[in-house]
Amino acid sequence: MFQKQVVMRKVLLGLAPIFLLSLYLYGIRAIGVAAVTFALGVLVEYLVEKKRGKKPSEAVLVTCALYSLSMPPAVPLWIVAIGILFAVFMAKEVYGGFGRNIFNPAIAGRLFVYISFAAIMQAGFVAPGGLGIGADAISGPTALAAMRHGTPAPLVDLLTGFHPGSLGEGSSVLILIVGIYLVATKTASFRLIFSTLASGFVLTAGLLLAGVAKALPLESLLAGSFLFVAVFMATDPISAPKKPLAQWLYGFLIGSSIVLIRTFSLFPEGTSFAVLLGNSFASLFDEIVSRATAAKAGKEAVS
Repeated sequence: MFQKQVVMRKVLLGLAPIFLLSLYLYGIRAIGVAAVTFALGVLVEYLVEKKRGKKPSEAVLVTCALYSLSMPPAVPLWIVAIGILFAVFMAKEVYGGFGRNIFNPAIAGRLFVYISFAAIMQAGFVAPGGLGIGADAISGPTALAAMRHGTPAPLVDLLTGFHPGSLGEGSSVLILIVGIYLVATKTASFRLIFSTLASGFVLTAGLLLAGVAKALPLESLLAGSFLFVAVFMATDPISAPKKPLAQWLYGFLIGSSIVLIRTFSLFPEGTSFAVLLGNSFASLFDEIVSRATAAKAGKEAVS
């Protein structure tokens, strides 16, 4: 039924333990979000690709997995449905399907509902509980929201995942382990991950020294979806640059944009905006690097 894509299967394998953790933290909520996302996302791609005489790609499974893990645990399922329909159809299929989209579909879908239903999305964050037990009774601000008001988030909670957040934010330790797996299997680019995280850390440290930012650099990387985005979204092989130097520039743009949006805008997160901004410049970075390389080679040939 699907076009076989080994790289996408490796990403799905890496996402599996993160989903299992979300299942433990939020119980049936995680199952409901995933069920709606995969059912509608796969259906849309199947119907569109069938008209083109093609099969849906396994990449749609990755899109569905990333999108579902980016959702707040208690988000209404009708919002989940709207977002994944937008993600697969408007951010992918209207461009021609797999390999032709310029924006990361999962991020595009997430940002669409985040802007359209901001208040409802924000109300969907609840405190985690074993298999979701207790999550209804306790709701509270996310780590990022608390940090914006000067309340530091406990590092232990950020590392283990026991803090309010999106389904996939979970344990920073687990995301780092998966990131190492993706780099070791050559599924994700180390340059993209490192440049995104390093630029965010350095800029946050600079702002802290300047007395601008309240959040500590380490907490900023571990809180919210910064780490999740660096490992899974910035490394999307379709919407990211292909040239090594361009990848460094791309990661720097995303990481620094996240920090600037978090610090100076009304939005406490900023990762989705930053990734789409990076997507917009990805092909330009590749072109600039290619031209610079060609010019350098021409000068060396003349000399």
